[in-house]
Amino acid sequence: MPNRLLAALCGFIALFSFAAPAQAYWEYGHETVARIAWLQMRPDTRAKVASLLRQGKLLETPDCPVATLEQASVWADCIKPLGERFSYAYSWHYQNVDVCKPFDLKAACKDGNCVSAQIDRAARLLADRTVPARERLMALAFLTHFVGDLHQPMHAGDHGDLGGNRVAANYGVVSGRANLHGIWDGWLAERAISTPPAGAASILAQVPEADRNRIAEGTAEDWSREMWEKSRSQAYQTLLGDPCAAPPAERPTMDETEVRALIPLVRDNVLNGGIRLARLLDDALGPEAKAPGQKR
Repeated sequence: MPNRLLAALCGFIALFSFAAPAQAYWEYGHETVARIAWLQMRPDTRAKVASLLRQGKLLETPDCPVATLEQASVWADCIKPLGERFSYAYSWHYQNVDVCKPFDLKAACKDGNCVSAQIDRAARLLADRTVPARERLMALAFLTHFVGDLHQPMHAGDHGDLGGNRVAANYGVVSGRANLHGIWDGWLAERAISTPPAGAASILAQVPEADRNRIAEGTAEDWSREMWEKSRSQAYQTLLGDPCAAPPAERPTMDETEVRALIPLVRDNVLNGGIRLARLLDDALGPEAKAPGQKR
């Protein structure tokens, strides 16, 4: 094989081994959070979740099944093409809390239209045994998805740029329409989760039970503050340095060294989301039917 052809082939392989995600966060990340939760939750909770999921036909979204918790974890994205039927939920996937100002969740969650408020709402609906099965199943799907969303930092922090969607950036050799949000949603998430030891079970197995209990503590507001801080320190700062300074003159690039440094941090975010989702499900579906902010 001519040297020039061999070099081109090697470059092609290197490009895709570094850059091409098997799935974007919209699937792979959410499904991994859901799988961690499934492994972490109590057996009785698992049985109740499975019972709800068996009633998937009630949702009347045949192209967006919820036969497993992994499928339910992407249902809230899958239904977006259904237009007006679910358009009310568009703003529930994120919260634009400015990383260059003091943390202010209230301003970002007007009328409850943000991801953390909808996590609490969905947990309350799921815990309420008087709510019809269809609504509780929908709450389960929304809750599973939104906990995943909150633990992707670019859904929790913002600087007037749609959570990084307006920050043009390169991921290695991938440029074109790539941006900061997409890097964290797709290429970086896939790389982190698929790095050995790969997958939900392996990520969870690396954490002792005592640490899992510590991670599970807190509220959606606590987790919002944590992920808002990470959006600044992990996402914006790695790529831009100071996110509050003037934007760089040239399109910034996330290189291999930066990717490798971020992999354990992204895995921690996914792990935390799964463990916290398990706790919310254990609370809501347990004998006490606990739910955030619920009066007793």
